[in-house]
Amino acid sequence: MKTRFTILSCTVLTVLACIAAFAQDNNNRPSPPASAQCKFADGKTVSIDYSSPRMKGRKIYGGLVPYGQVWRTGANDATTFVTTADLTIGGKDIPAGSYTIFTVPNQNQWTLIVNKKTGEWGIPYKWEGDELARANMTVSRTPAAVENLTIVFDEKGDSCALHIDWENTRASVDVSEKR
Repeated sequence: MKTRFTILSCTVLTVLACIAAFAQDNNNRPSPPASAQCKFADGKTVSIDYSSPRMKGRKIYGGLVPYGQVWRTGANDATTFVTTADLTIGGKDIPAGSYTIFTVPNQNQWTLIVNKKTGEWGIPYKWEGDELARANMTVSRTPAAVENLTIVFDEKGDSCALHIDWENTRASVDVSEKR
């Protein structure tokens, strides 16, 4: 009986140590976790969870993040997109659910990809068959350099503007609750 208790205690301690190490690893990553949320007037939400890489003096768009190629829109795990509302994004219908988002950056226009495949690392991109929608994003310059990749929503009642800011670039698309 004493041996079983010792084995059980060791197992529990090992599991707890692994959980603590994983949590600490996530928080100490060079690209820490970040999130953004849009809350509509009726209480429904859109949430994005991503890892926020830093510029660290690097050339980002057209360098670290090549133009014309699918990008995981962050670092580490693919960026998650969860909506409790049926949406319209850039004229495309997105039903309530859990998705992954990717982007295709270009100098003058980006493409937002909403993909049904979830739980992926992010690259290489091989899930074209699971795409729900592609929507055009507008591109503008930020007033100052943005060191940390930042995804934010500007709330406007029954719609939000989704902004992805990094380096000197802002890519934007309207996200509205489908009526």
